[in-house]
Order: sequence, then C-alpha cells, then structure tokens
Amino acid sequence: MKTFKPTSPSRRQMSVVTYRGKLTAKKPLKALTVGGKRSVGRNNQGRITTRHKGGGHKRVYREVDFLYDKRDIPAKITTIEYDPNRSAFIGLAVYADGERRYVIVPKSTKVGDTFLVSEKAPLTVGNRVPLKIIPVGTFVYNVEIKPSGGAKIGRSAGIFAQVVANADGYTNIKMPSTEVRKISENAWASIGEVSNEEYKLMNYGKAGRSRHKGIRPTVRGTAMNPVDHPYGGGEGRQGRGTKRPKTMWGKVTGGRKTRTPKKYSNLFIVTRRRTGKQKKGVTIG
Repeated sequence: MKTFKPTSPSRRQMSVVTYRGKLTAKKPLKALTVGGKRSVGRNNQGRITTRHKGGGHKRVYREVDFLYDKRDIPAKITTIEYDPNRSAFIGLAVYADGERRYVIVPKSTKVGDTFLVSEKAPLTVGNRVPLKIIPVGTFVYNVEIKPSGGAKIGRSAGIFAQVVANADGYTNIKMPSTEVRKISENAWASIGEVSNEEYKLMNYGKAGRSRHKGIRPTVRGTAMNPVDHPYGGGEGRQGRGTKRPKTMWGKVTGGRKTRTPKKYSNLFIVTRRRTGKQKKGVTIG
C-alpha cells in the first residue's frame, strides 16, 4: 500500500494500492473493449432503483472471459492491467492458436506465466480443472455454479473459495461469506486466489475520490424530515423512535431473515453464512 504525508486533511488518511511493479500496460487492447453508458442505479425509465449511485469517471468496458471454453490449448499472460469495472487485476492471455482474451489473473501471477484449461491440467495456480479432481483444502476462484455456465463465484480482489468435500456427485465449497454450498462436481474452477489482495485496505481519504468512483453521498435517516424517513424529524438529535430498525420505506431490517423460504437453491446450502457481529469467535445477533 502507498500512504501519503498529511499535506492536507484528506491526504492524512488516504491510501492507495501500489500499481508500480504490478501493472505492465496502460491502455487496454482495443479489440477487446466496448463503449456504452452505465446504468448507475437507474432503470429503463430513468428512475432510481439503487440509491447512492451516479456520476463518476467515464469507463471503457473490457470484455473479460468467464466462460473459459478454449480447452486443452495453453495460454500465456502477456500483460497485467487495471480494470476500472472490477477490483481484481486482469491479464491479456494469448492462446497457442493466436486468439487473445482478457482473464482475471490470480495472486502472484507475472508476465510470461502460462495456464491451461483442461481435465488433465496439473493442479498449479492459474490452471482450470473440474471440481471433482481438485483435492480437499485447495483454494479456488472463478467457480462455476452450473457446468459450462461460466464463472460466478470468487471473482473479486483477494477472494478465494475452498474445496471442503467431494461426495455423491457434488463438491462442497466454502464461500468467501463462510457459507458452505454444494456444487456439481462437473463444474469448473481455477486454482489459486484472486489478485490485488490489498484492495480492501484502501482508504479513499476524501469525498471527491468516492464521486470519481460513481458513489454518491449517503444521508443519515435521522438527518431527514419525517416525510422522507421513519427516523426523520424532531428537535436536535433524536433517537430513531421505532422499536425495530427500518429502511426509508418502512421495511424492517437488522435481524429479520430476507431469504426466500422456498428458494430453489436452498437444498444446495449445507451451512448458512455467519451473520451479525463477530466477537471472539461467537456470533452475536
């Protein structure tokens, strides 16, 4: 991480990921990019469906390969690049047949490293194999939920899932959220951990950096009027005035389970994720 001398109030707490020595290219490959306008929390009618989003710097979208449908063809990482649309680093993979694709690179990957998508690939970092041949305890990322459905789990910076067990045609995966879930043993996963593990340690330092990222301000409910929020109104600083915590639309939050009772994937969950405050290994709430 890179920190700064406190030349201003915002610089005092500011910290950023050190890209020098990690990234090897400044501009993306034009053939694998596409333009377009981000939705920034608006639907097709322009109405806000997710608050606190909007503005931000213009972005070019990099077409990252999550399907990994080129099998038994070795690929070489030629660049490691920054992607404004995700927290992990991406790399330009050049396959032996000449095709180029962007992929999420694992931790400690360098230019010149190779990987292989194959059932016969060795169990080394970056290689992609079916879950049924991955030993218990191995860290994986870019995990499929359904065979040939593309990577869905473990794509953020510094993230990994862990193979816990193999039995009865399923592989038990421990998610980054601590949930243990059954996934078909024929689904594929990459070996290793996602790059840019320092991402979670970043401190924006000032409001302007959040606005550059497309994050708009979050206003406290107690600072609003009664018409705008259940916590609003009152002279000076007041308590929330309601028995249970609520959203601005009156929906109870904090302790109420929100998962659909009959959701299709309930039968695949072995252990639910830990929720509430964690204190000395004990779950509170």
